[in-house]
Amino acid sequence: MTQPFLHPPARRLMARLMARLMARLMALLLASAACAAGAQTVSVAADSSLGGALAAVARDFEATRKGVAVKLLLGGSAAMLEEVARGSAIDVLAPADAETAAFGVQRRLLLPDLRSGFAMNQLVLVVPAVLNLPVQRLSDLGRPEVVRVAMGDYTREAAGRYAREAINAQRLWPAVQRKAVWVDDVREVLALVAAADVEAGFVYATDVGAASDRVRVVETLRTTTPIRYPAHVVAASPQAALAREFIAYLRGEPARAVFKRFGFGLP
Repeated sequence: MTQPFLHPPARRLMARLMARLMARLMALLLASAACAAGAQTVSVAADSSLGGALAAVARDFEATRKGVAVKLLLGGSAAMLEEVARGSAIDVLAPADAETAAFGVQRRLLLPDLRSGFAMNQLVLVVPAVLNLPVQRLSDLGRPEVVRVAMGDYTREAAGRYAREAINAQRLWPAVQRKAVWVDDVREVLALVAAADVEAGFVYATDVGAASDRVRVVETLRTTTPIRYPAHVVAASPQAALAREFIAYLRGEPARAVFKRFGFGLP
């Protein structure tokens, strides 16, 4: 193919334009590389009940650490531990129970941390606000008007284990178990009760605010095991130092004030 003829002045002008274009392109590439090198992301997998509070704490942490971003992954505690086991890019795990954390340490997925508790919660029994049910206490779940009771799967989900403890303490497990609708996440329990798809359910006290006009709290329940949220560095984290910084921040006064504002107890 024949190249178009350019007079020497035109060739010089074209060469200068190309040189400027290449210089700008190189500057953009260098700036992008510098930003990438300076930016850090700490990935935190947490029980879904921490949701809004942890998001607020994460924003505050980012504001104190230039170039640091916090990525949140929320779900059931056991499901989050399995994400760690599958090798997902996670630096911190914050489940809703010590049992999940201990299992993670036993499997060498999490680093041990005896000071890991940073927030506490309570378990409550809720019913749909639109249903006029004769449920005033836990023992009323045995009544014939109550057909379905939503709760976390106690073999996998922390809130389900806490609920089973509370039910067993009153020797009501056989009556409640046959009515149970098992789910994998406490937020699913709240959704079922709010929609009146079940007659009752067990959720954390801090969850109720998301549906306070659609559910009624019947009773705050005592659990054998205190509901405490630990946080652990993931053993395979490539940035363990930043993960430890985030966990230390969770225990600090600014974060404690946020958790208190969202209704959590403090250890």
